[in-house]
Amino acid sequence: MAEFRYTAKNPAGQTVSGVINADTEAGALRVLDERRLFPISLGLGGNAANPQAERRRVRPRDIGILYGQLGDLIGSGVPLLRALDSLVRSTVNPRLTAILKEVRASVADGKSLTDAFREFPESFPPLHTAMIQAGERASFLEEVLQSLSGFLERLDELRNKVIGSMVYPALLAVVGSLVLIAALLFFVPKFEPLLGDVPKPLPTEVVFGLSTVLRKYWYLLGLALGGAGLLVWGAVSSEHGRRVWETWRLKVPVAGQALRLLAITRFCRILGTLLANGVPILQSLAISKDATGSHLLADQIALAAENVREGKALTEPLRAGGLFPEQILAMITVAEESNRLDKVLLHIADTVERRTNRQVDQAVRLLEPVILCGVAAAIGFLALGLLLPIFTMASALGKA
Repeated sequence: MAEFRYTAKNPAGQTVSGVINADTEAGALRVLDERRLFPISLGLGGNAANPQAERRRVRPRDIGILYGQLGDLIGSGVPLLRALDSLVRSTVNPRLTAILKEVRASVADGKSLTDAFREFPESFPPLHTAMIQAGERASFLEEVLQSLSGFLERLDELRNKVIGSMVYPALLAVVGSLVLIAALLFFVPKFEPLLGDVPKPLPTEVVFGLSTVLRKYWYLLGLALGGAGLLVWGAVSSEHGRRVWETWRLKVPVAGQALRLLAITRFCRILGTLLANGVPILQSLAISKDATGSHLLADQIALAAENVREGKALTEPLRAGGLFPEQILAMITVAEESNRLDKVLLHIADTVERRTNRQVDQAVRLLEPVILCGVAAAIGFLALGLLLPIFTMASALGKA
């Protein structure tokens, strides 16, 4: 009998750790399940459940395709082992192929699909395995897999939309910065000998000063920027710093509203999907809390879970936190009373996702002219600093 060290979530959503004795890893997982603990990591002597997991992390897009294909095969009546064999032969991603081979071997040894997936927590996170476990127990595995596939596809579309929308503003900022740096390094120094004895206005002094700093003290500037970056990173890495940073982000006009709606979309879709697939509400709240990507929202969800445990309404802590719009809270309240929480949450997620897309488009449209105006202002200031002394000389020569 081996000793397994685990980290898990209890029904209250709290993280607990400990040691259990079992013959195999699957036996240890069964013990955790009997204790109503949701495993996060499990291994011999405190190691991860699978030492190869980190090197075998697979993109969520590929995992979503896998779920959809596996759901189609099982829904068509193909036995699980034969379905896994088919996926091993047809999967292009070599990492995913290696994982599927081990999953297939584990299932052939008598493990459930859930236990086989749990050996690779980096590719199959607790959110997925909890839903798959519920599907295996209630005999609707193909529906759970299709639901997970659609869920990951929507998340991937939203992520790609945000990234794609930021490409042009980022390109503007990078190109504008490179043009300014090149001008200060190579163009401005050619004017310094010409304007050496001419009285220089403030813009010219600033431009020449920046050029001198970049040319002669670039290493000090790099050290200062690196040190400031490390200080900011250290502050943001702390628990208090992350909360302060997130609070500030949510107050940014337009962009803050989009970030808040994005976190609410994640929460509603994950919680609704878990409930629709038979996962108990307290366990669903614990999982959805950690999947929102927002510390402030996670705190409110933890308080809501305590309310549910005590038999109270889900919405009161969410209303007190001030992050959820009143319309969404009203819909959740009615859904609780009518016992249709899963369907209403998924409907809210679809609605809020469309609103989030509009907010992202609006934020990007606002960001582009702001960056463009900033770059234009910087280049205009540079030109003004160089041209003012020339105009002054021309004026003086004209009077003479």
